[in-house]
Amino acid sequence: MNGSGEMTLAFELEALKALAKPGAVFDDARRWSEYVGVISDKPTYVVTNFTRKNRIRQDFFSGPKGRAESLASVKEQFETDRHVFVGTDDEDRELAEDEEWEYLPVEEAAAAAEWELASDADEDESTAQEDQRDDWP
Repeated sequence: MNGSGEMTLAFELEALKALAKPGAVFDDARRWSEYVGVISDKPTYVVTNFTRKNRIRQDFFSGPKGRAESLASVKEQFETDRHVFVGTDDEDRELAEDEEWEYLPVEEAAAAAEWELASDADEDESTAQEDQRDDWP
């Protein structure tokens, strides 16, 4: 992902949850995106609780609308050169294509932007715990 032109970046909530440090990811994405937000079918309070807990300031979120309506609304509101939707599965890919957004799987986005996936962080943590001595006070 390069910073050429303006970009609107939308994360599916589950994609954001798949990242080890979602708050840091949002901060990083702001360096090369004009607008960054969260799209989800979950109730508004679920998204709000997650973003508050992770200190994420969104430019937009889906609110009580469905994901398709949200993507269409965001695309209409935020006129940028690119609209990219980061998701987790084929359903997300189809949604992006239906709403004429570029689709990027969270694993590819993480690799391109050097973001750590939560699964990688969990493995690192369990390895670190295995390295600790049991006989140490």
